[in-house]
Amino acid sequence: MTSTVNIADKLGIEPDAVVQELGWGEDCDDELRAAVEERAGSDLLDEDAEEIVDVLLLWWRESDGDLVDALVEAVGPLAENGVIWVLTPKSGRDGYVEPSDIAEAVPIAGLAQTTSVSVSADWAGIRLVSPKTAKAKR
Repeated sequence: MTSTVNIADKLGIEPDAVVQELGWGEDCDDELRAAVEERAGSDLLDEDAEEIVDVLLLWWRESDGDLVDALVEAVGPLAENGVIWVLTPKSGRDGYVEPSDIAEAVPIAGLAQTTSVSVSADWAGIRLVSPKTAKAKR
């Protein structure tokens, strides 16, 4: 596995970033979580936090329910230029999510998909942002 600092780089985590984590479970990648906390310089906020966040990590598995609903809720605490990383199990792993399922949910939730990266041996990340066109029309 690459260095944990490299993982935080891949996710664009900046020092002093406010990062919230949703969907944590025993299967989540602890090295990734530690790398994000180290780079941000603080613990990850949980689902009960009420702060505005720069980055939201959404651990998502096939059995977790309706992704559109989860994304709509995730946008609420997001800063204007914040990003959501949907972290899903890789192909062949328990909880694998078809990329087409994510691609269908993203625009319905008012977001745009920008990047996909491998974040660990078992997890992939998909970066979501609010589309610039949607912001311009407001």
